[in-house]
Amino acid sequence: MLNEEFRNEVNKFLISETDFLRIKDNLSEDQLRAFVDQAILQLCKQRGIKLELEQRAEIIRTMVSAVVSLGPIRPLMDDKSITEIMVNGAKQTYVQREGKLEKTDIAFDDNAHLMHTVQKILAGAGTNKRIDESSPYVDFSLPDGSRVNIIIPPLSTQGPVMTIRKFRDDITQVEDLVTLGEIDDYIAQLLISAMRSKLNIVFCGATGAGKTTALNVFSKHIPEDERIITIEDTPELLLVQEHVVNLLTKPANIEGKGEITMRDLFINSLRMRPDRIIIGEVRSGEMLDLIESISSGHSGSLAIVHAETPEDCFNRMVTMMLMTGIRLSAEEIQKQVARAIDLMVHIGLHVDGKRRVEYVTDLRWDPEQKKVVFHDIIKYKTLKKTQEGAIEGEWIRDKSLPSFLDKYKKRRIPIPEGLFESEEE
Repeated sequence: MLNEEFRNEVNKFLISETDFLRIKDNLSEDQLRAFVDQAILQLCKQRGIKLELEQRAEIIRTMVSAVVSLGPIRPLMDDKSITEIMVNGAKQTYVQREGKLEKTDIAFDDNAHLMHTVQKILAGAGTNKRIDESSPYVDFSLPDGSRVNIIIPPLSTQGPVMTIRKFRDDITQVEDLVTLGEIDDYIAQLLISAMRSKLNIVFCGATGAGKTTALNVFSKHIPEDERIITIEDTPELLLVQEHVVNLLTKPANIEGKGEITMRDLFINSLRMRPDRIIIGEVRSGEMLDLIESISSGHSGSLAIVHAETPEDCFNRMVTMMLMTGIRLSAEEIQKQVARAIDLMVHIGLHVDGKRRVEYVTDLRWDPEQKKVVFHDIIKYKTLKKTQEGAIEGEWIRDKSLPSFLDKYKKRRIPIPEGLFESEEE
């Protein structure tokens, strides 16, 4: 039996046949090792499995490391209702639950204890990144997909600061977003058909709004026969298709050499025969490369941009292109962006803790007025706030024909009934 398969068996055994979950946080590292070792021996005896000593030691090491490395925040990682953990030095830990911040009673002994935990989390993540005085901040992902950011003194004054955005494994289908009230059936049909039609789509919103989650969910409707290339700083995109190539940026080494930027990867990806290019988050000059690649025929690109509104998103994209020093007027750049991007999907985190798609905006350039036109196909309107603090509202739909309709026809994608008015009307 393979180590990975057996680890899963041991994990199930620990949870179902022992009191591991109840006592694990009270055990020392040596006691945990002994407990897991005993469980492995019991399981091998029950199943008649012969396990080499080296295999047993490796399974014990990886399983105990996963428990021990998280230290005092382990219960917070196990709590499914918590979506984000914020450790501000040794004595202050906050969490986000249902979209709202709460202070916890979780604390470390001191900053040395917190720093020790930070190093163990980094080691357990299996990444080649590091954090020390020469590289005092780092972004990486945990094996479960959770995203971690750590920054240490002298850049932070209260000691190590660690932020963990937990991976949500309960939102995997479009239906899950409908159930949670983030979208309705109309929006679901619109975005699924947009994926199949190879529209160029930007998901935008503030931090923690659910942009990456939404992109992951809708990307499942990209056809299986396409070659997809993803480009990220930290792995967060989870595509289910078989033909996916994942590219990650590389930080500079201790001598300050060897950095591979997102822009470097994007330029290289164009030589890899992509059908789709998906960028985890656009922050800089790679926006110019993205727009130029779309304009040269690479349709179906997806990207994430931090922005408060669709208009802010558009302005940020234009600014990122201008920052490259390209010798084009602002009007010419606006025209390029408006012609390249078909849809902007803006997601907001509301005061009641719920995430909702606030805008689905069709972007086009009006040659007569020489300006960008924002056509909100979908707009969320807040009606009232209940005494319990819940937000009540509705999605307002504009069924007039969008500018990207020709892409549906070109790829012979049927438009779902009722999505737009017919051309005869």
